[in-house]
Amino acid sequence: MGGGGRGGRSRTQRKHFRQSRENVWKRSKPDHDPSSTENPSWTPFATQNDAFDFYYKEQGIVHPQQWEQFVAVLRTPLPATFRINSSSQFSDDIRSQLEDDFMHSLRNEVVEGGETEAIRPLLWYPGNFAWHSNFSRMQLRKNQTLERFHEFLKLENEIGNITRQEAVSMVPPLFLDVHSNHFVLDMCAAPGSKTFQLLEIIHESTKAGSLPDGMVIANDVDVQRCNLLIHQTKRMCTANLIVTNHEAQHFPGCRLNRNYERTELDHSIGQLLFDRVLCDVPCSGDGTLRKAPDMWRKWNTGMGQGLHSLQVLIAMRGLSLLKNGGRMVYSTCSMNPIENEAVVAEVLRRCGGSVELLDVSSELPQLIRRPGLKKWKVYDKGTWLVSYKDVPKFRRSVILPSMFPSGRGHQDLVDSSCNVDVDDITNVNGNAGDGILAVENPAMSESSVEVSDFPLEHCMRIVPHDQNTGAFFIAVLQKVSPLPAISDKTKIEIDEKCVEPTNHSLNDAQVPEINSPESTHEEVLKSVSEENVDDNEPNTEDLEVSPVTCDEQNSKETQEPNNVPNMAKRVPGKRKLQIQGKWRGVDPVVFFKDEAIINSIRDFYGINEHFPFNGHLVTRNSDVNHVKRIYYISKSVKDVLELNFKVGQQLKITSIGLKMFERQTAREGNSAPCAFRISSEGLPLILPYITKQILHASPADFKHLLQNKDVKFEDFIDAEFGEKAANLMPGCCVVIMSKGNSVATESLQVDESTIAIGCWKGRARLSVMVTAMDCQELLERLLIRFDTKNGSSGHVAAEVQPVQELNSKNDHDDGDVKASVN
Repeated sequence: MGGGGRGGRSRTQRKHFRQSRENVWKRSKPDHDPSSTENPSWTPFATQNDAFDFYYKEQGIVHPQQWEQFVAVLRTPLPATFRINSSSQFSDDIRSQLEDDFMHSLRNEVVEGGETEAIRPLLWYPGNFAWHSNFSRMQLRKNQTLERFHEFLKLENEIGNITRQEAVSMVPPLFLDVHSNHFVLDMCAAPGSKTFQLLEIIHESTKAGSLPDGMVIANDVDVQRCNLLIHQTKRMCTANLIVTNHEAQHFPGCRLNRNYERTELDHSIGQLLFDRVLCDVPCSGDGTLRKAPDMWRKWNTGMGQGLHSLQVLIAMRGLSLLKNGGRMVYSTCSMNPIENEAVVAEVLRRCGGSVELLDVSSELPQLIRRPGLKKWKVYDKGTWLVSYKDVPKFRRSVILPSMFPSGRGHQDLVDSSCNVDVDDITNVNGNAGDGILAVENPAMSESSVEVSDFPLEHCMRIVPHDQNTGAFFIAVLQKVSPLPAISDKTKIEIDEKCVEPTNHSLNDAQVPEINSPESTHEEVLKSVSEENVDDNEPNTEDLEVSPVTCDEQNSKETQEPNNVPNMAKRVPGKRKLQIQGKWRGVDPVVFFKDEAIINSIRDFYGINEHFPFNGHLVTRNSDVNHVKRIYYISKSVKDVLELNFKVGQQLKITSIGLKMFERQTAREGNSAPCAFRISSEGLPLILPYITKQILHASPADFKHLLQNKDVKFEDFIDAEFGEKAANLMPGCCVVIMSKGNSVATESLQVDESTIAIGCWKGRARLSVMVTAMDCQELLERLLIRFDTKNGSSGHVAAEVQPVQELNSKNDHDDGDVKASVN
């Protein structure tokens, strides 16, 4: 229950998010000219690029005899895959529904790609929690027989019980070997599918009412992509997550000054170090050609070179933040050795013997993978280069020694100081992207090609035609000792100078947007910008500022106080506006210490003293008199937050913790003894500690409440239940479904299977306080359980219809839907 339990997630996948993820193979038809005598035609994306064939044939990423099979699969649409949230309360039910229902009911449907099964579990993924669907998106939308399966996927994805994710994107977190007590850093986390996966693993063995000792920091450089990251991970309902907005290569280490005085009782952490680091770096993304076929026309041979230096810097920063004995996974959705093996080799070279490349061939044995390359060449301005000594001096700021297998020639790079004429930079790719094949350098021979001294065969390459997936690269690194003092300022400055011109050349070469395996950058920016249009409407009730989208509101210079709490800015004729924190455009994170409010919450709900409150509550508003939401953080997140304050708030935090309490702003809320209600997200965590404002409903009354969302006390099937509801104090209450057919009279025993929802007790009725979407999904889950016990098929679409009809008229009761993405 702790990490992925029930609860209404505010603003889950909305229409414009779904539209942005439409299969890009579906291309809009051009407008037909009525005067034309030709028949209107639909032109598919071109899936041919001579430069692509020329480059990768020469690099030998697959055997020549397999080339035709490789490109044939690469030109077909990518099958849909999804993953069940293993920490969800209903994960086993969903898996059983796929195995016992959909696998059989869809067996006779038409499938594509030579697959023998319509849907099947990915055998290499533990526990049958990842699934491959061989239907195209078009088939799912148009085929009436598939309608129920399609609706199932949409609903469960929006609730957070499943995550639509490319199969190869699920692989890197599995090789991290994450444990529940680990501190994990996801350096380039957006759009968030891998972060969600890491959180699942951390919460996997958590008992009801408890939190794991570990935590995840999910970082992304793009503030808009952070919005999507927050949106994705919000479905997880976790108190063990911090979302930050930094350049990955400069992620702060939050190290305490040596002069900082500690007390004898101070056992807090003194530096931000991680047990595991996921380094899924920005890349050219040509491994996603099946998902983004428009990349075929954009691809050119210079794409991999422009990001190489940045990738090395990010990987080195990740290793510097890794604890001794910790593990880092470096991954890309690119097939280019310049972005893959060359980066890994350079990292090993810089780290000496302090970092090892692990052989993980025995892990996930059913995942077909190929060894990394030990030799490759660099292509520049129409010429194949086999060694750095072949690089003309004026090109040495673009073609770096680290791009070659041996990595020799580093001193030449220092001597050149990265000085190069601007005209040379802008023409970095020459004719590489124009489809004109170059003549091979006559001085080059197979025997002269460099071979790396590192065991790069331990790297993993996943190619599309092995298991009907996208392409991916993965390397697993382990830090065995502190890094040598080689990352001096001179070398870092040189590398960073080289990043800028190569990125500039990328723009001139019309390189497509940086890709992550789950979603193209273009899709993410489009969807998030549309999301912000709706989310940034002024809220006249509380004047709270969105944590990551308030740049316009804070465009003027403001103070950057070191001590954020208890500071406010007076605005004549208006309520107090909160002072922002150190980071302009981001709301401050403030420890919530208002004893009056905390005690009123504790007394009203009868919260057990064993539930840790002190130091675990935070808010994003420094004006404690107008706090609308109170978030709960785990001990691990609390430790990191306290460290962040001690080092001057180096972390730019855009989201933190789990929304636990929310001020009830409705008219009836003003008369309630407690102004704060328990949020749906926080209910699973705090439920075992509540002793007041609890009702036990029979399954029949629980179902009745879900279907109608607003029920008068006298209308409940069980009159005794209605009477108990009427006798509660006005305000928020919790309704628990009894496991038998009668109302429980014994003391509350909460476990992972307990089903509960938050409600509002009014003068004459009980109102459900979860989203209509959550009501629908929970009702379906219960109906399937009941129908399974009665021996029926589990088809419940007809019975769920009343919930869908009630969605519109009950929106005013749906408090969680109105919550901001905060």
